[in-house]
Amino acid sequence: MMEYKGYIGKVEFDDDANIFHGEVINLRDVITFQGETVGELRSAFEDSVDDYLEFCEKRGESPEKPYSGKFMVRIEPELHKAVAMRAKMDHKSLNAWVHDTLASATA
Repeated sequence: MMEYKGYIGKVEFDDDANIFHGEVINLRDVITFQGETVGELRSAFEDSVDDYLEFCEKRGESPEKPYSGKFMVRIEPELHKAVAMRAKMDHKSLNAWVHDTLASATA
């Protein structure tokens, strides 16, 4: 993976075409890039992100931010109840419990 200005690019190699190609993965908008060498790939990634930011600016739109820190999860009521009860048993808010559980799972 590559990172530039908070945007993360996932890279793959196409053996048939003998080229690296990638996509920014932390946006809903689609930003792609490619190159034959690592240097070309990095340059294309940075150029694509910069082009995206310039495009948004020209249109008077705010670029999509990579992550806001907020997300909504839909779960069945029984699981919601179980998670809420577990959070209470741990003397935490539901938000704090979910945060700690996700942080632990991704560490």
